[in-house]
Amino acid sequence: MLDTLPERFTALITGASGGIGHAVLKKLLSSSHAGRVIAVTRQPFIVDDPRVLSLTLDVTTAEGRHTLQEQLAGQPVHLFFNALGLLHDGTRKLQPEKRLDQLSLEHLQAVMQVNAFTPALLIAALTDAFKGAHPCVIASLSARVGSISDNRLGGWYSYRASKAAHNMLLKTAAIELKRLNPQSVVLCLHPGTTDTSLSKPFQARVPSEKLFTPDFVADQLLQVISQRTPDDTGSFWDWAGKPIEW
Repeated sequence: MLDTLPERFTALITGASGGIGHAVLKKLLSSSHAGRVIAVTRQPFIVDDPRVLSLTLDVTTAEGRHTLQEQLAGQPVHLFFNALGLLHDGTRKLQPEKRLDQLSLEHLQAVMQVNAFTPALLIAALTDAFKGAHPCVIASLSARVGSISDNRLGGWYSYRASKAAHNMLLKTAAIELKRLNPQSVVLCLHPGTTDTSLSKPFQARVPSEKLFTPDFVADQLLQVISQRTPDDTGSFWDWAGKPIEW
């Protein structure tokens, strides 16, 4: 797995303490192929492995991104896996909107900030770590509901819009990064419905066979990443390795 990356490659995971992010971290550490893994979380997060550098940062802020940029100091990153995501927040009474009259500017901005703006701003802040001639994969969690052509049910305004914006921002970044590093691969990934805190309030109607464990999803997504080449940069894939229409 990840055979296109060099031996002892450097990986960066944002959202490393969440369900999918943590599962990806464990999967990387289960192999000697990974050399250094930078795990970024908002709360202190200890991993008992000398290869892991744990950073407690809020990368949705300019200060957090700047600190991460300083930590990397332009050193090559071979895999950047972004597992950040916001769908609901009980503290702010934020829930997916079912109707237009439930829309609010505050909630739209909050969801856009985490799901769309932050991944793009992270790539911008860390460009020096991605450019060059080294193999480099940027994989960011999206969602099938961000597909405009696939939207037949409506609802979930902020989340749908944020993932559609996420996809456009990463597609556009892929074009620029290909000029800065011909070996770069930028991917938007749909993990399927995963048993995490993000999906927890919405699992009741999900058939058990379609509710995936984080470990299963991590394994699937890393396989999808492994199968992609620079020719696939700027594309959108699901957990089963099938392309998704924009």
